[in-house]
Amino acid sequence: MDRVTPTAPTIEDASARDQPLEVARRLTRTVADAIDEVIEGKHDVVDLAVTVLFAGGHLLIEDVPGVGKTSLAKALAAAIGAPMRRIQFTPDLMPSDITGVSIYDPDTREFHFRPGAIFSTVVVCDEINRATPRAQSAVLECMEEGQVTVDGRTYGLDAPFFVVATQNPLEMAGTYPLPEAQRDRFMARIAMGYPDGDAEAAMLAHHAGSTPVSPAAVTTPAEVAATIGAIATAVHVSEAVRRYVVAVLEATRESSELRLGASPRAGLHLVRAARVRAAAGGRDHVLPDDVQDILVPVLAHRVLPAGQRVAHDDQTAARAVLSAAAHVRP
Repeated sequence: MDRVTPTAPTIEDASARDQPLEVARRLTRTVADAIDEVIEGKHDVVDLAVTVLFAGGHLLIEDVPGVGKTSLAKALAAAIGAPMRRIQFTPDLMPSDITGVSIYDPDTREFHFRPGAIFSTVVVCDEINRATPRAQSAVLECMEEGQVTVDGRTYGLDAPFFVVATQNPLEMAGTYPLPEAQRDRFMARIAMGYPDGDAEAAMLAHHAGSTPVSPAAVTTPAEVAATIGAIATAVHVSEAVRRYVVAVLEATRESSELRLGASPRAGLHLVRAARVRAAAGGRDHVLPDDVQDILVPVLAHRVLPAGQRVAHDDQTAARAVLSAAAHVRP
């Protein structure tokens, strides 16, 4: 995405109603610009996070501690003016801490639902793989259905609803591997990586104060939700592009380098993310290049390399995904 001076477009404007894709193009750039002011030297990571947000997906960030995983999530929430809740995943975390619990009121002799931390626009699941699988699974319905069920009653979550989960590498002490079913719920997985020397020096100069730096809000959750809907309906995906996506998925399933290929849900996520890439580029249609740009972050965390003792070898998985896709012609 190209960079422009942050100026929040308004969905209610007449021009916005007439040209929703122009609003989408400007808004994705504006949000990315705002986050870039805080997250130094991570242009590509920020762009991918913004893509996932406007595609209506959820993001998994995996890397070593201290490289800015949680800071990215906080900056994104601040940039869209959204409330954010942070859940620290620890081994003693209970599912009810996430979803909420029904409390008995002796005065009224009735149960009243007390919402959990999942009831927010942006939810940061910090170090999600430090909690037990039971606690991890509590976010599954929320991510997939946009709702919470407690004691037989269903409670809807406001849109947009965006989960950003961070996790440490599995070889670190005190971690539990995320099950394949939960990894598949995340639209994309990214690694922050260490900043280069210039970016790290700039970070020390700009953000070494005692007060954490957050970007100013450049839009609202309502505008984000409207833009998500506009992109989903206004960006065309041709039959040829859909066939290309299916062919890539089938190639991962047939690859001798993988023992588990990409799921049908992965194809849906590919198309949704590709729509955002097209809208950010000012186009009302998806190109194969849009799909190819996001193949690794969308597919690599869902597949399992063959003959690997470690369940999720991300580098091997990324190479296998690219190798499988290389044999498919757009």
